[in-house]
Amino acid sequence: MLKLKPAQLLKLFPSSSLQHFSSTSNYLNCHLDSFLSTNTSSATLRSLLQSHALIITSGNSNNNLFIASKLIALYALFNKPHFSNKVFDSLSIPKKDTFLWNSIIKSHFSNGNYSESFEYYLKMRLCNTPPNDFTIPLVVSACAELGWEVGGRYIHGLVSKSGLLVENSAVGSSFVFMYAKCGSMEDAHLVFDEIIVKDVVAWTALVIGYVQNHQSERGLECLCDMHRVGEDGEKRPNFRTLEGGLQACGNLCALDEGKCLHGFVVKTGLGFYPLVQSSILSMYSKCGSVGDSYVSFSEVVDKDIISWTSIIGVTARFGFMKECLDMFWEMQADGLCADGILISSILLGFGNFMSLRDGKAFHGLIIRRNFLLDQLVRNALLSMYCKFGILCMAEKLFSIIPNYSESWNIMLHGYCKMGQEEKTIELFREMQKHGVEIDLNSLVSLIFSCSQLGATRIGRSLHCQIVKSYMADNILIANALIDMYGKSGNLTTAWRIFNQTERDAITWNTMMSAYTRCGHFSEAIALFDQMILGNLMPDLTTLIIVLSACSHLASWEKGERIHCYVKEGGYELCQSIATALVDMYAKCGQIEKSRELFNSMKKKDVVSWNVMILGYGVHGDAKSAIQIFQQMEESNVKPNDLTFLSLLNSCAHAGLVEEGKFLFSRMEHYSLKPNLKHYACTVDLLGRSGNLQEAEALVMSMPMAPDGGVWGALLSACVVHNEIEMGLRIAKRAIDSDPENDGYYILISNMYSSMGWWEEAEKAREIMKGRGVGKKAGWSAV
Repeated sequence: MLKLKPAQLLKLFPSSSLQHFSSTSNYLNCHLDSFLSTNTSSATLRSLLQSHALIITSGNSNNNLFIASKLIALYALFNKPHFSNKVFDSLSIPKKDTFLWNSIIKSHFSNGNYSESFEYYLKMRLCNTPPNDFTIPLVVSACAELGWEVGGRYIHGLVSKSGLLVENSAVGSSFVFMYAKCGSMEDAHLVFDEIIVKDVVAWTALVIGYVQNHQSERGLECLCDMHRVGEDGEKRPNFRTLEGGLQACGNLCALDEGKCLHGFVVKTGLGFYPLVQSSILSMYSKCGSVGDSYVSFSEVVDKDIISWTSIIGVTARFGFMKECLDMFWEMQADGLCADGILISSILLGFGNFMSLRDGKAFHGLIIRRNFLLDQLVRNALLSMYCKFGILCMAEKLFSIIPNYSESWNIMLHGYCKMGQEEKTIELFREMQKHGVEIDLNSLVSLIFSCSQLGATRIGRSLHCQIVKSYMADNILIANALIDMYGKSGNLTTAWRIFNQTERDAITWNTMMSAYTRCGHFSEAIALFDQMILGNLMPDLTTLIIVLSACSHLASWEKGERIHCYVKEGGYELCQSIATALVDMYAKCGQIEKSRELFNSMKKKDVVSWNVMILGYGVHGDAKSAIQIFQQMEESNVKPNDLTFLSLLNSCAHAGLVEEGKFLFSRMEHYSLKPNLKHYACTVDLLGRSGNLQEAEALVMSMPMAPDGGVWGALLSACVVHNEIEMGLRIAKRAIDSDPENDGYYILISNMYSSMGWWEEAEKAREIMKGRGVGKKAGWSAV
């Protein structure tokens, strides 16, 4: 082989070539130094590619670990992780160290390529390269983002052997985050307890984990524990921790605790963080504190769409629609475009507070301004028109909305709310044909519709479907089923569901109401006693139901016991409770006690006055009933049709003809049209007093066809006053109007018998049998 000495080698090259080589080398070295010292924030993709090309030409691309890791990091910064892969794979180094593996793992993690990040970790393990306290948090966080608890547990087992978990807070915090993200809060807390030195990252991971897993109360408890032990800066809550705490207060509607956290933010000076400002605003919005929300909103420096949505949403939720619209226009003036969430919150505000005119005008504005009409906005419009009761418009919108389950459920709920039970069931059948899933609220609406229609068969099949889908334990569905079976008289099934489910106050009320509706008043009272023995607090509805049961039983002792419970339990004697007590005492024969309680009421609505009038009517004291009515008129409370029905009934039984006629004509003064019951009472009033001609004339002048109650009152009066000829004439008219009423045939037969016309009496019975009208069997309550 030819060997040349350095001196000889130099002679082979001209001096000019050596100078050029030296200057090129200096240029490359300067550029390489510049690349290594360049701040990543000032780099561009173009300059990076140029630097990479020079690094390749200078021969530094195959063996320099530091340059390679720098390139990997910079390509990741420009969202080019596939270039990072090429740099990593091009290295000819036999064994890549931990630092280099961390670089490629981080490049994929920072770009959201969590699966690739984990794959490189597995390759790292196959190369027998040990992970360090920087590798583990990255890979565990990747498992968390993927929701891959199995992978996280696998790494947990490896790390536990190395001792990194308890010694390094960053490693422990990553496992707390992973378990929390995967919904395993018990495991997250166990890992947290194993960490020897718990820094702010570990505490924050635990607090936010509880909040995100719908355990906001536990999250707040952890935040309080953190504050108690946080003597140094490493354990004091930071802006991320406070974000979780404020979110927990909002979820719990814990306004007082939220205000305490707000005070802590002010005290620690963390309020300048935009994230904290938005969290404070969101917390006050969720808690429904409109005033505090507006103050917090004013303090937000950079008002983004989220801040505007929070303040506009809370004002819309509480019906301040004028202020809501003013802020909407202010936001538009600031150059921000409304998104679907914001527009839908305004539409829902119009719907909830029945602002029909403004809601329709805002719909027009959405169309004219070409605002975003996404599925959220369409559903909000559909919900708004359903709440307005404009079903024709709702149906038109529903027909053009794409086939989303939420739209179907809104429409079904709207039909039910407007009393369109048949359409509710029809729509449910269409949902089944199209495979649309029904949500919880719609299922409750559907059960209610079956209950209202008496469609027990459909209700039972629906119940079977609920059991198969494991939804029978849901308390809302259980309450609806108890109500449905109670209304159909199937108390056995209602009682079985009642015993098989968790119970809230509504469950107890529904079962008691079912007993009361079916005439099982003693069982309703016994259930109330059972509720009290179980240390459960009855609400106002419970007390009204049980007082109604006492009224029907005329059980003054039990009613008075409940009255004592109301006083001792600290319940406010509100209008509804006081009215129920007045009714109970009146029906139990304690009319003086009823009047005393009635007089003590500060506010009386039309129901309160009606109950007192009816009470006197039941006791046969028509004059006192009329006196109460006069006081009612003086107090400027408008009477309703039930008021006059009670008064007319009282006058009929007391024989106050002139007073009754005056009251009947008085209805016109209040723009009330008499119904069949009012006519029946007035006919009875005139008939009892012997004014049969006037009673018949009233019946003939009725604007609607008389029913059995009207004809029955007139016929009974004819029998009492022995007006046989008139009675027969009236009976024939009554039979023509209602041939299925057995009472008319019996009355004709009895009138013929009283005159000794036995053949005619028998003939009337035969006509009755020939028409297939059967006589209803009598029964006795004794």
